[in-house]
Amino acid sequence: MPTATEIMRNCVSIALVFASFTLLAQPDWRTPFELDSTYSAHYYEAIDYFEQLDSAYAEVQLLTYGTTDVGLPLHLAVLNTDGVFDPVKIRESGKGVLLVMNGIHPGESCGVDASMMWLRDLLQKETNRHLLDSVVVAVIPFYNVGGALERSCCYRANQNGPRQQGFRGNGRNLDLNRDGAKADSRNMRAFTTLYHQWRPHFFIDTHTSNGADYQHVMTLIGTQQDKLHPLLGDYLYDSLWPNLFHQMAAAGWPMTPYVMPVDRTPDKGLRAFLETPRYSTGYTALFNTIGFVTEAHMFKPFHQRVDATYAFLQVALTALHRDREQVVAWQQEADSAVAVQEQFALQWASDTTKWEKVFFRGFADTQVTSQVSGHLRLQYDRAQPWSDSIRWYNRYRVTDAVAAPVAYILPQAWQRAVALLQANQIDMVPLTDTMRLPVEVYYVEDVETIDFPWEGHYFHREVKVRKDTQRLLFQPGDWYVPVNQPGNRYIVEMLEPTAADSWFRWNFFDAILMQKEYFSGYVFDEVAAGLLDKDPGLRQALEEAKAVDSSLADQHYRQLDFVYKRSPYYEPSHNRYPVGRLLENVTLPLNIPAD
Repeated sequence: MPTATEIMRNCVSIALVFASFTLLAQPDWRTPFELDSTYSAHYYEAIDYFEQLDSAYAEVQLLTYGTTDVGLPLHLAVLNTDGVFDPVKIRESGKGVLLVMNGIHPGESCGVDASMMWLRDLLQKETNRHLLDSVVVAVIPFYNVGGALERSCCYRANQNGPRQQGFRGNGRNLDLNRDGAKADSRNMRAFTTLYHQWRPHFFIDTHTSNGADYQHVMTLIGTQQDKLHPLLGDYLYDSLWPNLFHQMAAAGWPMTPYVMPVDRTPDKGLRAFLETPRYSTGYTALFNTIGFVTEAHMFKPFHQRVDATYAFLQVALTALHRDREQVVAWQQEADSAVAVQEQFALQWASDTTKWEKVFFRGFADTQVTSQVSGHLRLQYDRAQPWSDSIRWYNRYRVTDAVAAPVAYILPQAWQRAVALLQANQIDMVPLTDTMRLPVEVYYVEDVETIDFPWEGHYFHREVKVRKDTQRLLFQPGDWYVPVNQPGNRYIVEMLEPTAADSWFRWNFFDAILMQKEYFSGYVFDEVAAGLLDKDPGLRQALEEAKAVDSSLADQHYRQLDFVYKRSPYYEPSHNRYPVGRLLENVTLPLNIPAD
């Protein structure tokens, strides 16, 4: 029979064995970056990490949306201390939603590693728990999955680490931060579903900068004030913006607005970035979400960029926690106000008459002789730091605007436009009968198109149109798109051809620019002569045109073409933008029979 001492010794041994098993069972929550500060987590490592958080914590769910262009889903890690992951119920609860997107440019990966640590710390550090009482945090680990899988040491030639970087192009070689309006990628279409389900109040897209050299580790782009509803725009720049800068400075990361110099170097002043709907925050601004793009400075050590990004995520969460009640209410008010908006801006330009002063920490610049070309080149001298207040041109003025119609009539033939309107939860009603409707239409009079494909398109840089009013025939299944709804900024900026990132500019409707019917000169010559005899005004127009253009006077076919394009034989749909603008209220279902 064992003695009491032997029994005690055995109990201690058993306890030590159980303790060792318990210690072994504890997961190591350190991220790959924390184990090696020169390394950024691979796509599979990051997804695995969020899956472990999902398994270990009831407050976290790792969701998937659609399929990206490389066949893998778009992941979303959601943290809600209520354990509720239905976005409809969350919005009904009045909680704020903070959405973070990482890896839209996978070589700029500081947000990937920062988000992994940040989500873990929100769960594990008691000092953070109160921030989650009123806010739900959602993180896209990698948006550009294809680019994240394509890693190299050398994709970011100007960037200081990490050791392996992802590629800017996605599985279709698209820059996804130029895809917001056109939605060529399956990534963007998956994000569209995700975004409208969650309708965040704050949206953060994490990046690493290119460009000038300066002392700041973190720079920031905010949704352009003049593009937001005044309730949100005034809050952003009068209250939120200075608070974020103050809190980042207090955390040891003094920020500057994104460095886009008005001249060669930052000391001459900075100009605010204008994010049109092709960009992530330009797209989300159409639906009254306050957006930020963090741009950690490329020359700073990778660990500093990650830590600064982590700090910004934390101060943004703190701000939304503090202001959640007002921000939620203001977004709802903005939705209601925009739904009855009548005038819409289509183009913007920097307002150089307005600026404010910002404190900037830069480096002196000089000209040195290039060892490659022998020519002078710019060089920043880090041995000569400087700090001073400089001008920040942060306001934009409207250069083109439009009065919205009651509704747009979109023929069903243009399925790509139809599908994107539906994906963005735009209310639309199909016509039930064949009918002629009195609509205002545009004719494209001139287009200036880039010479080389950009992001898979020959983008139309300049578009000139004229208006006409016609009674056009529409078919059952064509779409009546009322403008009086919360998504009307999206409707207008996509369907008005002269808008900055309209679908017309992205070639959705290019088929209208090609003439389909022509004439044979020897046949039409006699017809043209008859038309000129019957219409003295047409003959006078031809003579005046020849007087101005000597080459027209010398070319027989061009004169026939001049007459043809002013005759009943010329197709009315050539260069006619196919989306009609209905200017009068109608009662649905429409009952205007075809003639």
